Order: sequence, then C-alpha cells, then structure tokens
Amino acid sequence: MNKVIAMILAGGAGPGLAVLTARRPESATPFAGKYRVIDFPLSNCVNSKIFNVAVLTQYMPRPLNEHIRSGKPWDLDRSSGGVRLLQPYQTRPGEGLWEKGSADALRFNLDVIAESHAHEVLTLSGNHIYKMNYQHLIAFHRAHKADVTLAVRPVNPHQTYRYGMVSTDAQGRVIRFQEKPRRTRANLASMGIYVFDAAILADWLTGKGQTSHDLGSQVIPDLVREKQVFAYEFDGYWANVGTAPAYYQANMALLADIPALDMNDPHWRIHTQSRQYPPVLFSAQAQASVNLISDGARILGRVERSIIGPGVVIEPGAVVRDSILMHDTLIRSDAVIDRAILDRDVVVGRGAEVGAGTANTPNQVLPQVLNTGITLVGPNSHIPAQARLGRNVVIGPDVQADDFPATAIDSGQNIFWP
Repeated sequence: MNKVIAMILAGGAGPGLAVLTARRPESATPFAGKYRVIDFPLSNCVNSKIFNVAVLTQYMPRPLNEHIRSGKPWDLDRSSGGVRLLQPYQTRPGEGLWEKGSADALRFNLDVIAESHAHEVLTLSGNHIYKMNYQHLIAFHRAHKADVTLAVRPVNPHQTYRYGMVSTDAQGRVIRFQEKPRRTRANLASMGIYVFDAAILADWLTGKGQTSHDLGSQVIPDLVREKQVFAYEFDGYWANVGTAPAYYQANMALLADIPALDMNDPHWRIHTQSRQYPPVLFSAQAQASVNLISDGARILGRVERSIIGPGVVIEPGAVVRDSILMHDTLIRSDAVIDRAILDRDVVVGRGAEVGAGTANTPNQVLPQVLNTGITLVGPNSHIPAQARLGRNVVIGPDVQADDFPATAIDSGQNIFWP
C-alpha cells in the first residue's frame, strides 16, 4: 500500500443538505452523533494500511482544517506521508482560474501525486458512509492490469437516475458508462471510488482530457472508450448522504437492532477528532428508548429513536422523537421535537414544537428534496417559546427569536434561508 496515494475529494457545498452546509462542506457534517462524514474514508484508508492521504478542500475549508488538523486520531500525523489538506488556488495571477470540478481538483494537484511516487491514485468522495478494505480493491486493479478500476454496487432500477451506471462484459471490463441516465438496463452503480494508474491519470488530465472538469460525467466515460477500465463489485453497506433525506435515513438506520453498518467492529474502528465532554447524565425523570447518545449529553426529558450529539441538553418535560440533534443544542422544558434535524448550538424555547402537525407541504425552495416531513434548523438559531414549526420547514443559521415573523410557521416555509 506504500505505492498508493489516496485523494479525498471533500470540498463540496452540498446543496441537497440545505442549511446543514451553510457553514461547512458536506464532508464535515456531523454523523452518528460524535463523528463527521469524512471520518469514514479517512478511517478506511488507515484501516487499509494507506497512510499517504490528501484531502482536497474547496467550499468553506475551515471546519475540515479544524477537524483533521495533524491527522493524529487517524494515525496520520507522520513525517513521511500522513495527511495533507490541499486548499484551492489560482493557477496564474490575474487569470482567475479556479477548480471547476473533481477532475480539476486532481489536475491542480498532479504535483502532489508526482512527488509521492505513487503507482496508483485512489480517488474517494468525502460524503459517503461505508466501510471498505481498499486493499482488496487495489489487488483487483493490479490483478486485472487495469488502467482504471471503478468500485460499483447493485442498485434498485428505480434509483439508477441518481448514479453513474456501469455495464460490463463477462471479464468485468466496463464497456459502457452512463452518468445518471433516466432509463437503463444496467444495474451496477459507480460509487465514486476510483483507482487510477498514476501515469495514465496524469497523461490524460494534461493531454486528451485537459478540458474536462468532472470525473463522473467527462473523464470516466472517455477513459472507458480508450483505456482498460474494470469494475470491482462491492457488497457491503454504502450510503451517499448528499441530501437531507439520505442523511437522515443513514443516521436512523444505525438504530436498528442489527444495523447494516456496524460501528462497534473492533477490527475496523471509525476514528474521529473529539472534544472532551463529561459522561452522559440521565436524571431520575428521564425516559429514553432506542437512541444513540453522545458524551456530555444531559437527558432530563424523554428521547425516542433519536441521534443525540455531544453536549446536548434536554430539559424536564421536553420530548425528542425520530430526530437528530447536533453538538451543544438545548431543548427547553415542554418543547417537542419530531422528525427534525437541529444543527449545533440551537436553542428551542419552552413549549415550542418543531416538526408539528400532519401537513406535509414540500419546501418552497427545495421541493424535490425536502418533501418527506423533515424540518431543518440551522446552527446557532433560537426558536422562540411556544413557537410552532410545521414539516419541511427550514430555519437559517443565526436566526434569533425576535426574527420570527409569527409564532406559527406553516409546512414548507423558510426563515432567512437561503
């Protein structure tokens, strides 16, 4: 594995996550309470004995920089290799040439790849939740003498429009690649995980593919036509959490009796950078069933089927159901949170309701995404006492109680977002 460099594309703005990415890239979004989404590809790398890792940032890189820092929690604070955070930059003064896509991000950092003397470039997305031993993928790539290898997995025919769809021959060589087709007979979806021969990648991005900006829609289809491209089928759990419903479902799936993603596997730890919080406190009147509750949480009310982040406080009489509460959020007495995602440092006033009623009007800005009844509250926002927020509502960041135009916000409405 010392001949492999991993390039994690972690700079996306994540518009499908709405207000949850108002202050961070999607790869830095908290997951399962104490983790961040990017912890999964980083942990996969070190568990696969890949210790030369670059994280390519773009949109609001500060949260990633603060989270990863030296890479110590992942054993990536090394004098040789380790983790590097690569920021976007102008190619030449005055020309304003910035990265315009995933292919650009690699092209702008070909010098890093060359200096690593890597034989293969493992390209990963920063917004996927999964556990994969990349050693198996690399071994497959080498055994087939491939120029490029795509990790793929079967998907439901009704979901093919969301993915790059792959057709293969009997030997596993990719003979067709369609980016998000409306209709196709293919059932293998690209996972956005690629292994490139380092020399071929550099030659392509500076030669025939020098005007390509995106890997999935431009580079991969062109390489399929001209190079030896193979498909490696992955049969484990994998989730793309690039939309609010997908993010919500992936978190809630962890509450199953036997979750598809085992977070307790001692042989495949998911590492993270954690602040020091005190132990969890349950008061005498607290009620809790089927939850993930992180360090520092204080449960004095009732919590059901929810993901509770570090430092969250739920006061007496408050009820939290089917919801995700991020770091240091405060739920005042007698408030009710139902099927909602609350970002960090949110305060919900006494007796307020978030996710109220049965009306399910789609969100007026993101109707194709926010239509399943999930209400989102941005970071540092304060919901006034006795307020009532319906379904598919989005509250922007830093909204204060005095900013609310009314105490009742109908389903599908927004306050100071986007």
